[in-house]
Amino acid sequence: MHLRHLILLLLFCPFVAFSQTTISGKVTTTESHTGIGKVSVFLSNSSYGTVTAEDGSFKLVGVKPGQYDLIASSVGYQDFSKTILVDNQPINIDIPLPTKVNQLRGVVITTNANWKKNYEEFKKAFIGTTENAKSCVVENPHVVNLVNSSRRHTLEGWSDDFFIMDNRALGYRVKFLIDTFANNGITGIISWQGKAVFEELPGTAEQKKAWKLKRQETYYGSSRDFYKSLYQGTLEKEGFILRRLHRELNPDRPQEGVILQKLKYFRDIHPSRDSFNYWVVKENLSKYFHESLSPGSLEPNQIFARTDKQGLFVISFTDCLYVIYTKRREEQDFKDLYRPLDMPNYEISVLTLSEPYAVFDMNGVVFNGAPLNEGTWSKAKLAELLPYDYSPETDK
Repeated sequence: MHLRHLILLLLFCPFVAFSQTTISGKVTTTESHTGIGKVSVFLSNSSYGTVTAEDGSFKLVGVKPGQYDLIASSVGYQDFSKTILVDNQPINIDIPLPTKVNQLRGVVITTNANWKKNYEEFKKAFIGTTENAKSCVVENPHVVNLVNSSRRHTLEGWSDDFFIMDNRALGYRVKFLIDTFANNGITGIISWQGKAVFEELPGTAEQKKAWKLKRQETYYGSSRDFYKSLYQGTLEKEGFILRRLHRELNPDRPQEGVILQKLKYFRDIHPSRDSFNYWVVKENLSKYFHESLSPGSLEPNQIFARTDKQGLFVISFTDCLYVIYTKRREEQDFKDLYRPLDMPNYEISVLTLSEPYAVFDMNGVVFNGAPLNEGTWSKAKLAELLPYDYSPETDK
């Protein structure tokens, strides 16, 4: 798909943003087709969730338009998952649940000390280390299964039940079913897949006011704010400037895996201070060189187009997309992030596509071909996650 092949519609339709719809249906067994009660039915990563009645019926009311994963989960049954595109029309869907067949994962043998060490690494990578993360309290940490592969330098994890965390900075209880989690120590890439549902925490009027302000602070300048501003045509108003970044890999810096192997060898196996220090110098070299920014700002229509499906959009660019957010200053130093000497210390995020394009919806959520984020947006973990249906304009 190329941008020139897509029809550009630059006028935003207000009725889409403010319309809401209802999703209803019935959960039944695939064997007897009888209704199943007390099944959790929710839109993943949103605040829309309910439990089925005794006859298996359910209803989700007031759903904002966008693309969601509809999930049905119950003990003893296989999870149901289906991607749905919500517009202003009601949706009725019947959900069949087959009986769950237990599949045994590999046996994990670990000591309590090892689990604690792995869990600390998991918390930093999954929940984060920001101010929001400091206010997060996990109810059931041991629901997470963790395996650390020293050979692959990767920490992997999953959960068979919901990982429950109270985010006391944003006022949400987040229930996250972790399908896969991986923290690659060689590439530095953190990835996970799973299903989450958000519930409002109870609080006083003063707490709710503080949560509302913190949610807005977390949202503004985020990737969701950027994507939403992109299709609404309000990038400049919201404080975003786009540039194209060209860069090349530094030939003087060996691959990350080689550096880690050498550091371990000359530190633990065959200690040598001079050799170890040599590889420390190599590790501190920048990953890139010949870095340069495009002379002018990019216009939205150079990277963005609407698809033939209402509410879905694509973003495509060459090299890297350099996103400058001018309404906030960056406090963290990113070693490999290029910043011209004459540029103010604005928040910077660098996006790299792994596919020809990425697809996102009107809530600013990327569903296919998600870019790799470096810089400011790379700090956002579970502690910064807001429901997909959240927007500062409608937060009550």
